[in-house]
Amino acid sequence: MLNIVLFGPPGAGKGTQSAKLVEKYNLIHLSTGDIFRYNMKNDTELGKLAKSYIDKGELVPDEVTINMLQAEVEKYPDAAGFIFDGFPRTTAQAKALDAFLESKNTGITLMLALEVPEEELIKRLLLRGQESGRSDDTDETIIRNRIKVYNEQTAVAANYYNEQGKYHAVQGVGSIDEIFERLCHIIDAHSMII
Repeated sequence: MLNIVLFGPPGAGKGTQSAKLVEKYNLIHLSTGDIFRYNMKNDTELGKLAKSYIDKGELVPDEVTINMLQAEVEKYPDAAGFIFDGFPRTTAQAKALDAFLESKNTGITLMLALEVPEEELIKRLLLRGQESGRSDDTDETIIRNRIKVYNEQTAVAANYYNEQGKYHAVQGVGSIDEIFERLCHIIDAHSMII
């Protein structure tokens, strides 16, 4: 089973690259952002709770996120693998994900981290906000706070996978196809080792 954590700050291109990786490797894409937005749009209890944190540019608490993600994985018992997009964001989440996947006799194969300079991220997110109308992408102060939260709280989760030899940094600037080629090169090289 190929299980990939696609990592990077807001605006790094995780959603765009996930769609291409899903198609090439026949994976299930699990985006915590998409799952939260679905729940917020449908005004579920989880959605209301998630929205209260997201609107401030803060992370949704681990317990809520982990339980929701486990429920999503359970929906696909015959999957060839998963792309975890936007999760795990903390070392505690990474450990909880490992324990859950181990109970399914699998684990994380690779963490691919898209690296993009901060000013490029802000430019991308403001443009996305204009095009999509997402409120969290229209205010530069909220965007900067999301990037700050990522750098302070989320980027440390990369160390967890680095210690396991699963972390791979990927240059996230260039054309969509160039970035995709870089990701595939790492996945294919790893697949040849197994």
